[in-house]
Amino acid sequence: MQDIIMYSSAILAVVILGYMLIKKMDIKIALFMMGIVLILISIGMGNDIAIKDFESTGSPLLDPLQVIVEQFKDTFSKAGLIILILGGYTAYMTSIGANDVTVQLLTKPIGKVKSVYVLVPIVFLLGNLLSLVIPSASTLAILLLATLYPVLKQAKMSTLTIAAIIATSATIIPTPLGSDNVAIAEELAKYAQFADMNVTNYVFSYHAIVSLPTLLFIALVHYLWQKRMDKKLEHTGHHEEIEVQKVDEIKGGSLFKAVYGILPVFPIILLLISFILELTAGITISIGVESAVLVSLILAIICELIRHKGDKAVLSNTEKFFEGMGKVFPIVALIVAASVFVTGLKSIGLINELQQSMGHLQGGNVSFILPLIMVSLTALIVLLSGSGIALFFAMVPLMVPLAEAAGISPIAISIPMGLAGNLFRAVSPVAAVVLIIAGTLKLDPLDIIKRTSVPMISGVVFMFILSMIFFL
Repeated sequence: MQDIIMYSSAILAVVILGYMLIKKMDIKIALFMMGIVLILISIGMGNDIAIKDFESTGSPLLDPLQVIVEQFKDTFSKAGLIILILGGYTAYMTSIGANDVTVQLLTKPIGKVKSVYVLVPIVFLLGNLLSLVIPSASTLAILLLATLYPVLKQAKMSTLTIAAIIATSATIIPTPLGSDNVAIAEELAKYAQFADMNVTNYVFSYHAIVSLPTLLFIALVHYLWQKRMDKKLEHTGHHEEIEVQKVDEIKGGSLFKAVYGILPVFPIILLLISFILELTAGITISIGVESAVLVSLILAIICELIRHKGDKAVLSNTEKFFEGMGKVFPIVALIVAASVFVTGLKSIGLINELQQSMGHLQGGNVSFILPLIMVSLTALIVLLSGSGIALFFAMVPLMVPLAEAAGISPIAISIPMGLAGNLFRAVSPVAAVVLIIAGTLKLDPLDIIKRTSVPMISGVVFMFILSMIFFL
């Protein structure tokens, strides 16, 4: 009877969440509610709440709420704080114009390249590099449409090729500032085999060795595929010229542009220097993402004070940092909601059952099955909903237990699943970035998908094979 209750409640909860994901609803409250319901069911089944050293309130009705409180405390002390600080820094860089300087410095040389198809891989890789500064795919697309579209049209690049490149700009660049990378690194660090793990090590030691070769491979496929599709396009006519609002040229001297162009990526530079020193010289400089961002923030404020000659408005403008922290709070809430939901699944005994059922996957030639299942599930959700971030965050607490049950490294799940979600986004006709580009350039979203599907799906296959070679 308990098995029936466990499976039926879990299946119903997953179906409800899947429906909300596909309908592109905000599922944070649903995750919280489903988690609470599952915890209450587990209490009714006589099970303990699956949180280490959990102290009951004495009331079964209040215990699920205490779980939420405990998860908020745990998240804020780790991944949540990092994500809030990153959100604040990005907002402050935007407010002082540093992000615009970086974008214009990197995009300006594009106009000097005369070959249309040489531009295709260059612009694709450049767009991914810019996602370090502008992490939102939709925001980056809007910016690239304004800055690069006129230049690329002048180079006689087809509108559909431009759309495909911009749609695939924000994908899998390895960055320790990514909220998904922060979340998985913090989760891995909870387990003994990854006790020394931090987001810098995760990104540069694991993520980068798969994502960087994959980006280069996709750039090559982009070149070949867009060239082939343009030849077909010649027989069907061309799209009308679209006027896109141009971004004003940033004014200022070379020193200003150099300093402000570096500021948005300065935290990454600090983390990379620390990682290289430890790797090559054995010099350990313990600097976390939070410290790197705060050092960069102080440097940015000093630069602003010098630039504006001590104007008190500079200090007032630092409020943008705290406003930016508030804007990314929904991501933190999503992580907490996912943790509460997973606690519910653990409490009713489902995770133990899954671990036992996957015992036969250990070793042999079938160890790739679990990562393949997770990538397939990610693909389905992303294609139907246009976003896989909620699914990824929901799965983060399950990756280590499932991997241990299957006898494989959790990295063999986290890397392909995380990368697949970002790559498949550009293949979904309902993804925000695709719809924004289609609306701006007056294109059919499905025509854009025809241009993005082959490079992105090829990238997923290439990435998955690399991940299995390196991490299984």
